[in-house]
Amino acid sequence: MTTFQDNLSILSSVIWGEYLLIPILAFVGIYLTIGLIAMPWRKLPLAVQILWQGRKKENKESGDISPFQALMTELSATVGTGNIVGVATAIYFGGPGAIFWMWIIALFGMATKYSEAVLAVTYREKNENGDFVGGPMYYIKNGLNKNWRWMAGLFAFFGMFAAFGIGNMVQSNSVADEMFTTFKIPFWLTGMVMSLCVSIVIIGGVKRIAKVASKLIPFMAIIYVFAALIIVLINYDKIPSVVMLIIQSAFNGAAASGGFLGASVWMAIRMGFARGIFSNEAGLGSGPIAHAAAKTNNPVNQGMIAMLGVFVDTIIICSLTAFVILLTGAFESGHKGASMTSLAFSTGLYGYGGYIVSFGLILFAFTTILGWSYYGERCASYLFGIKIIFLYRFFWIIATFIGAVIKLELVWIFADIANGLMALPNLIALLLLSPVIFIKTKHYFNRHS
Repeated sequence: MTTFQDNLSILSSVIWGEYLLIPILAFVGIYLTIGLIAMPWRKLPLAVQILWQGRKKENKESGDISPFQALMTELSATVGTGNIVGVATAIYFGGPGAIFWMWIIALFGMATKYSEAVLAVTYREKNENGDFVGGPMYYIKNGLNKNWRWMAGLFAFFGMFAAFGIGNMVQSNSVADEMFTTFKIPFWLTGMVMSLCVSIVIIGGVKRIAKVASKLIPFMAIIYVFAALIIVLINYDKIPSVVMLIIQSAFNGAAASGGFLGASVWMAIRMGFARGIFSNEAGLGSGPIAHAAAKTNNPVNQGMIAMLGVFVDTIIICSLTAFVILLTGAFESGHKGASMTSLAFSTGLYGYGGYIVSFGLILFAFTTILGWSYYGERCASYLFGIKIIFLYRFFWIIATFIGAVIKLELVWIFADIANGLMALPNLIALLLLSPVIFIKTKHYFNRHS
């Protein structure tokens, strides 16, 4: 088993290494940003305006959920352990400079996420139940010729299995570990409660998932962001030095100090890119599955709403986590992962901040399980038809419990490999269909100029 796991670890390192997925993700993001003439950066205020106006009026366009609910469903899957554990891991291994490269990949990732949503709405279709379905498997099938159809099946196959790893068992395990560490609640009890709560929500499909996400995501994000902002404001005098530390470490590496091991420039780039992508999922192809269900007849509008997900997830929430860790000096403590973030918040809020991290981690992970259940379900139904949905949900609920009570080293590796292999077909499709994205965007802004 050890040899098998070691071989899988090598494969995962190759897929997510410096010669394959990370440079391809970066290249696609840069290419789409240039092709869109930096539209995601220039039109960010307009995207916020479109989202806000859409919330205030009843939307009678085609779709199953509101554009806002589609964004919340996407954020339910992306705002999770990556914002708490991933940021701390990036700093631990890559140094403070990793945060700079996390910002860079997020800025270009906005164009990627925008493009995914544009294609998802453009090429979506209705299934046998009359539900709107879309995502990479559909824009590959409907946007490219039949010679590429195998690639749609490949995306759906790996997406179906990746969901059980990074979107389910890893999340439930994180919650169970946090509940035991903080409140001494047994792993099996957390697993049972999580499974029950998940079953109540996902049995109602995307509409119920969207409804729950649209309530929980703003609630938990506001609490977490508010707590982080308090710590940042308390330590406002250190902000300039922390910003300089991030920038200098990004280009010069970080020397070891305290409990910190130090990091090279390349490790800063690698960890910043990898953890940023893990957090916002731009390019993986998961987010457009949610946006395809939005009530809209305008792909560009939904694309602009989608790109806000990357901005909120990485530029705002991940950045605040990073500043709290750096301002409080927790990154020099020798702690890593959730314990580093918990120490930072506890230090910044005089012992009480750790509970906010625990609360945030639990809710973030729970909503991630909900969002990814929909992604995996849609991938499975693409391959096997809607008859598979009930069975998939049943196994999803069981996996939530199993994930809470077992060790997950092998599951983590499988999840990384499956995530990488589902991203590759999506990235190829984005490049091949980029003329469609550019033309639709140009026509939209010509009409609205």
